[in-house]
Amino acid sequence: MSQLFAGLDVSTQSCKIVVIDVDAGDVVYVDSVSYDADLPEYRTRGGVIQGLPVGVSESDPGMWLAAVDLILEKLERSDVPQKEIRSLSVSGQQHGLVALDRNGRPSRPRCKLWNDYSTGAECRALTERIGGMEAMIVEVGNSQRPGYTAPKILHLVRHEPELFENTATLFLVHNYVNWYLTGGVTIMEPGDASGMALWNPKTGRYSAPVLDAIHPDLMSRLPNVAPSDVSIGRLSEDLAARFGLSTECTIDAGSGDNMYGAVGTGNVAPGIVTVSLGTSGTAYTFMEEPFIDPEGEIAAFCDSTGHHLPLLCVSNLANGYDEILRRFGLNHERFNEIIGRTPPGNDGCLLIPWYAGERTPDLPQAAPAYFGFPLDGFGRDSLCRAVLEGHVLNLYTGFRRMPAEVREIRLTGGLSRSHAWCQTIADVFAAEVVPVEGEGAALGAAIHAAWVWHKETGGGISIHELVERFVKLDEARRRTPETRSRAVYQQQKRLFEALSRRLRGLPAEDPFRIRAEMLENPTEG
Repeated sequence: MSQLFAGLDVSTQSCKIVVIDVDAGDVVYVDSVSYDADLPEYRTRGGVIQGLPVGVSESDPGMWLAAVDLILEKLERSDVPQKEIRSLSVSGQQHGLVALDRNGRPSRPRCKLWNDYSTGAECRALTERIGGMEAMIVEVGNSQRPGYTAPKILHLVRHEPELFENTATLFLVHNYVNWYLTGGVTIMEPGDASGMALWNPKTGRYSAPVLDAIHPDLMSRLPNVAPSDVSIGRLSEDLAARFGLSTECTIDAGSGDNMYGAVGTGNVAPGIVTVSLGTSGTAYTFMEEPFIDPEGEIAAFCDSTGHHLPLLCVSNLANGYDEILRRFGLNHERFNEIIGRTPPGNDGCLLIPWYAGERTPDLPQAAPAYFGFPLDGFGRDSLCRAVLEGHVLNLYTGFRRMPAEVREIRLTGGLSRSHAWCQTIADVFAAEVVPVEGEGAALGAAIHAAWVWHKETGGGISIHELVERFVKLDEARRRTPETRSRAVYQQQKRLFEALSRRLRGLPAEDPFRIRAEMLENPTEG
């Protein structure tokens, strides 16, 4: 019999599944369900309910369970011997809040998502109640951000108190799916829990002062946090019968999509950085010890292997790129051609791409800024390069706070297939870059399921062996920093940081002087 393991990724826009065969070292099945196309009854766009107020981003949590059902139905109709799946693990979009009543039904019919920005007032109120930013970071290792779960809970307490009082359990997305798969197990693990801004990744405990600042009886509604490298139960008999799976199939602890994105890109040892290029952009790396950013810009997360995963997230990334393609009628190939004939540094024309507020730096009301463009400078080619460099520089400026020695950057997400994006990231970050093939988070979940199952059955196969076996690098797109671009990007990084700080009212170098130096000495650092 085969040793098959499955990973589910319940993301914002879709649900994906990957099944791996450990003995053969192969990915034997990949499939996905689009919420918009395959579950039209939920009336979403990009997986999000439409028509809600500005800043509100929510979904019906029942949609995720319907997607899991549909993807397991499709698996049953495939050639995969699904009864031989030994274990299944779930990756979920981080920070989303699912509230259930005592009967296991949603006490609030919609779930606030990671990209909901309606809780800014709650972030400020929580921080003030704890005694300020420094005190908050001591308590939970992180600042309070609108994307995190803690302010979502306070928002529920303040604005829908009757729904909160009817709530028995507060889950994150992957915990909710685990609860469904196991028939009722309520438990969290350190990776996803560390993104709630309630649980401290350094102390390994919930913060009593923060819980009390939200509600005096909040703790009774939160699951316990257990290790990430264990199984939490078995697939329920009902689901096993419905979809032809084995009742012996274990469900492991699961984790957030960033934690499993790390596993799925081989980021399980020091020196590797994963950069995910999607609607938002993230950069994270493996660390043995927690990194607590005193300014709260870098998220202090745990990973899914018992270690740590400091993470940077910017909320603007593919949005500017997608819009520039649409506005000028371009495809990826034509964009690459344009970048190939425009100069690095864009002749001092710079974009600060804060189109929809920004998460890092923490500026929910931010707007984009165009700097250094002459009267005739708003042409297609210059704007294309400004969008590309602006997004990469925005990501880099946040990342440089992270104390990481970068040996290699591994790219995942749709934009990782672009030569222009790969090369610009290599040049700006001054590091070797290689895209990773396949479905990062879903593959990471499947690898994690195999690792935990073998640990518990005495198989003894390490996470490093599994990663080596299943993570495939796209060597044809590997890029190294170009020597000719090094000096100009050193100048442009100074310019971006100076302008970013000036826009926030912070002390900084004079951006006009830096731009003048760039134009006078375009190849000198």
